[in-house]
Amino acid sequence: MMNWKLWMMVVVMVMVMGKTMMIVGDVIGEAEHHPSPKQCENLGFTGLALCSDCNTFAEYVKDPELVADCRRCCTEDSDDSMSKVTYSGALLEVCMRKLVFYPEIVGFIEEEKDKFPFVKVQYAFNSPPKLLMLDEGGEHKETIRIDNWKREHILQFLREKVKPN
Repeated sequence: MMNWKLWMMVVVMVMVMGKTMMIVGDVIGEAEHHPSPKQCENLGFTGLALCSDCNTFAEYVKDPELVADCRRCCTEDSDDSMSKVTYSGALLEVCMRKLVFYPEIVGFIEEEKDKFPFVKVQYAFNSPPKLLMLDEGGEHKETIRIDNWKREHILQFLREKVKPN
């Protein structure tokens, strides 16, 4: 009888361990498809962008890996959200000492920024280039990394997404 109990205990443990391994595998697999909010922010996405925005993004950014990252980090469009998310203003945050590494950002600031009075430049030590999107009350709503964006992508994004009141 003792051997029977021992054998049953081993079977139960193997079943439990098997289930645990399957659950852990599912969680790991899921993480590959849906990165954490922090991982998305490090990629330049916050998860607040609609997935339909990734289609627009794909028209301007011809990097399939970057577009795939966008699709993994986006929020599904709902049927009742016919209009796209827009903002009232933006802060372009960048480290002044790192600007030399971002000629497209420098070009935007020096030659194009005045066309967008609702966009302010904010210098922050060690900050990668990013747009801090603001609502009508000036509250921060979304952060978008723009390290690898070309000037024309920044222009197009601001034209489509920022609608000052």
